[in-house]
This record gives sequence, C-alpha cells and structure tokens, in this order.
Amino acid sequence: MKKCIATLFFFIFGFFGVVDAMADGYIKVSSTVRYELVGTYSINRLNLILTKELDQFTENKNTIAFKPSTNAVKLYRVIYKTAIPEKGNRPVEVSGLIAVPDLSKAIFPMVSYQHGTVFSRTEVPSFPEQSFETRLMIAHLAGNGYVVIAADYVGKGISSEPDSYMVKEATAQACADMLAASRQVLNSLNIKTDKLFLSGWSQGSWCTQVFRKRLEEMRVHITAAVMACTPNDLYLMLTRFINNPSPLDASWLVGIGALFINSYERYYDFQGLSTTAIKPEYWQTARDFYDNKISWSDAQKLFSPTIKELFQVDFANASSLISNRFYQQLFENQGYQWRYSTPTRFYYGGIDEAITPYVAILPVEYQKVIGGASSTAVYAGDNADHRGTFVFGVLDQKRWFDSLLLQK
Repeated sequence: MKKCIATLFFFIFGFFGVVDAMADGYIKVSSTVRYELVGTYSINRLNLILTKELDQFTENKNTIAFKPSTNAVKLYRVIYKTAIPEKGNRPVEVSGLIAVPDLSKAIFPMVSYQHGTVFSRTEVPSFPEQSFETRLMIAHLAGNGYVVIAADYVGKGISSEPDSYMVKEATAQACADMLAASRQVLNSLNIKTDKLFLSGWSQGSWCTQVFRKRLEEMRVHITAAVMACTPNDLYLMLTRFINNPSPLDASWLVGIGALFINSYERYYDFQGLSTTAIKPEYWQTARDFYDNKISWSDAQKLFSPTIKELFQVDFANASSLISNRFYQQLFENQGYQWRYSTPTRFYYGGIDEAITPYVAILPVEYQKVIGGASSTAVYAGDNADHRGTFVFGVLDQKRWFDSLLLQK
C-alpha cells in the first residue's frame, strides 16, 4: 500500500528533484530513476517504418496505408526501480522507452504502450531497432504529436531477472512504475503531458488490462484504452490450445507454453512444475529457451509441434478441471473481470493464429451486463491475422484518440 501511495504521488504531482549527469551517460533524476538519449528518428526514418519496414513485418500482406509522420522523435531509455509483489515486493531494476515528439509544444497527450510476446531479452521497446511493433507506435503516434512510453517488463531489457511472462502483479507494478518514472523524466526535460491513453497488443493487451485495473483502483484518469488480440482469460486461452486446437494455430504457440511453465515455476514458487508439466524429452529445451540460452529458431527444431504434445498427458488432462496450482493460478490471472471506468476498444481478426475472436472480445458483453464503461469490439477484417490485427488497431486507435483530444 505504501508503494502504491508513493506511485500515486508521482502521478499527481510529478517529481522536482535535482538532475545529475552520470559518468555512464545517464542523467539521474532521482534515487530510483535515470535516463539517456539513445537516438532520434527523423521524419524520413519514421516514414520508412510506415512503408518498407511495415511491408516486411506483415510479409508483404499489408493493405493498410498510413499517413506520413509530421515530426521527428527523440528516444530515451529510462532505467527505474520497481518491485515484484509475488516475491514480497523485492526491489529490482528494469527499463523502458520514452519517445518524445521533437516539437516546440506546450503540452502533449501520452500513450502508454505495452508490447507483445517476444522470445529474447532485447526485442523490447528500449531497444527499438529490435522491436518493429515499438517502431510502428513511435512512427504513427510519436511521429504525430503523442509522447509514447513503454515498459520492457521484469526480465526483459536491461533486467537481470527471469522473464515474468504473464505474471500479474509484477507486470502491473512494472507498468505503473514506468508511468511514474516517465513523469519524472519528462519533468526534467520540461515536457508536459495531459491526457493519458493505454494501448497494447497480444501479451501486451493483457498487460494493459492488469495495468489499467491498477490505475483505475488508484483513481488515475485514463482517457481511453485500446487492445489488439487480447488474451483476456489466460486459463481459457491455454486450455483452448491444449484441448481444442485450430488449423490456424501458429507454430510458435508451443514457445509460450514453455514460457508459461517456467515463468510460473519461478515467480509463484511452484517447485517442480516444469518437470511435472513438460515431457522429459523437451524439458531442457524449454528451460534453455526460457533462460535465453537458445533462440526460438533453434528451439523450434527441438520442440514438439503443439502445446498439448509439449505437456505430459496427466498435466494436460488436469487443465479440464483446473485441478492443480498452475491452472488455478492461470484462472486467477484473468485480466477483465471488474467494472471498467475507461472506454475501451478491443480489436480482433478473422484469421488470428493465436487469439480467437471469443477470447479477444470477452469483456465487451461482460461490461454491458455489469454497466461498465463503453467497451467496443472492432473487427479488423476477414483476412486480419495476428500481426494484421495489430496494424489495423494502430491505425484506428490514433483516429479515436485524436477525436477524444477535441473533446473538453
């Protein structure tokens, strides 16, 4: 509770401490936050992202045209302290990105973006050259007047911790502390922001949900939230992969099975979970993959083709009745069951190879039933796959955000 109160103080009042230059190039703004300028994207560079690089990302299946960026963007890596509630609030150091429009402007709107699943430590926002999803948000949002911030999460970026994949409270805390740290950095840069928007894709959509709940509990105003391909119910998502596979299912889903098991073993102290869950012939590959000792391309050659085949039979069968601690924790880690105070859009696609439409738009009818804030399902199209739904959502969300900026 004390940590939440301190974080809320930063949200409301900002930070007015002494700014110190550090020998390693970072600028220190408090005992827990420092930052450095890591680069600038010119307008030409941003427009390359919106065209050639976008085509590469979608494997030349993109049918969406973005308007050119209108301003250059300065990129800052921020390193800050957060805590892991699942480990008794143990303090750890993590990283994130702040993208600032290179404009002389009194005040900017802010978007907090939560990134999707990645299979290395550095395909994350604070290493934008390794993260196309981050570059697209920079080009379309920051390149058109929005400050964009993005946490790397515990276990990613500069963090030396194990990957906190889909660990609920650690994720919410890291995102909340990133917002607080960003307020400090922006204050030191003499940059002011007003309206706050939230955005996420895939894993990052679930992260956005649990982060949004934390902010709503703290009465922090959010103008709007958007999510693409959202795994709102982790138990439902993983159990569907095991018991009701689809011909659309991506081959890389087996990788997230390995991440789930090893992450929950580490963060929830489920001792022996990985040996109970994963077949012996895949155990070492799953552990090395989780620990970033081998790449996805190497692990894929050694893994089973599906999550069901990755798991031992008894463990897979236990999913049906939620009959062990792992599935119980998945069930508890849902990210949608409360009454929203923030209007939301949920994007979903017709051929998403990871998140089926039902899972992606679960909160829409739920919010109608309990009288929550407006929640809308937005269809990205019959030919929208996982990446295509994200791209569609990036284009649509800015239009929506822009319209909300005009409202008083």
